[in-house]
Amino acid sequence: MSSGRIEPDEYRVKPGTKVDLNRWSTSATDGFDGDKQQGAALLPSLNEQLADLQAMLYAESKHKMLIILQGMDTSGKDGTIKHVFRTINPVGVKVKDFKRPNDIELAHDYLWRVHEHAPRNGRIVIFNRSHYEDVLVVRVNDLVPKNVWERRFEHIRGFEKMLVDEGTTIVKLFLHISKDEQRARLQERLDNPAKHWKFEHGDIAERAHWDAYTDAYEQAIAETSTKSAPWYVIPSDRKWYRNLVISQLLIDKLESLNMTYPEPAIGIENIVIDG
Repeated sequence: MSSGRIEPDEYRVKPGTKVDLNRWSTSATDGFDGDKQQGAALLPSLNEQLADLQAMLYAESKHKMLIILQGMDTSGKDGTIKHVFRTINPVGVKVKDFKRPNDIELAHDYLWRVHEHAPRNGRIVIFNRSHYEDVLVVRVNDLVPKNVWERRFEHIRGFEKMLVDEGTTIVKLFLHISKDEQRARLQERLDNPAKHWKFEHGDIAERAHWDAYTDAYEQAIAETSTKSAPWYVIPSDRKWYRNLVISQLLIDKLESLNMTYPEPAIGIENIVIDG
């Protein structure tokens, strides 16, 4: 049985590591022995801890956090946002999802549409997909030549280093699911009328590129997992465990900022609000 403490650092990709995603578990439940009920029971407590830390981040307004969610189709990006951030004050959190670029965005450099959504002090921004699409989708679908997408790894490392140097904590999460789990989740979208809206015919076409996307992710993660902005490969076949690992990781990151609430206004202790 688990002590109730998740160790997210187990899932961190060390800089310079060659990444073979087949060696990273998609179904780990370390310490919980697959006990969904026991594990899921911990999430409300983690939700509250995360909410308290986010409130302090917002109040202090000295730090900022960027969370990057990437993964295969159905890996749980939307579900992560829904369950991990369920108690967060939406005033201090923004979700930005990156769809296919429009004509104006295509007329600029590929990072142009991304930078404006980076967080300001006191805020958390969640990228649901991100600038990494420009070394993933474009590679798998041959939208740009290899020499173009390959040089982007250096751009991305530089872009993220600049954000970190300017005070942003970057948390990059690859939601790692198995091909069998993806098949089951796609089938559920077909079988459950309430989930029909989630299904697109393009999902089947993209699934056919599973191996190509795996290769693309392995290189992208290896090339851009740095000391200041590492990747975490999160086992995501079991949604409840995915939520626990990510919640604990974000709590650890926020606690490491050693935040405090601002000092109250001078003389506030003597103020009495008249009836």
